[in-house]
Amino acid sequence: MTGLKPFQNDDQALSIGGLEVENGTDAITLHGSLDIMRDEEGLKQAQALRDLLAGIVAALEVEGDLPQKATPAVAEQAVKKVKNPFG
Repeated sequence: MTGLKPFQNDDQALSIGGLEVENGTDAITLHGSLDIMRDEEGLKQAQALRDLLAGIVAALEVEGDLPQKATPAVAEQAVKKVKNPFG
C-alpha cells in the first residue's frame, strides 16, 4: 500500500521510481516516467502502482454522483492582462 489517501488532502506526495504523484482534493497529478524492469525492484514498483490506482478507483467509486467531466481548478482562475513592462 502506498499510504496516499486519494482526494483527501493537498499535501501528500510520493514517488514510484521516476513517477511523481501529487495528491489533491480535486485531482491527483502524475508526472515523470517509470521503467518497470523484470526484477524484484520492478515487481515492487508495479505493486505500488497497482495499489495506488486501486485506491484512486475505490475513492472515485464511493463518490457516487460524479460529474461527466470536471473542470481543472487552474482553468477556473481568471486571466488578468497586465501592461508589458518592457514595451
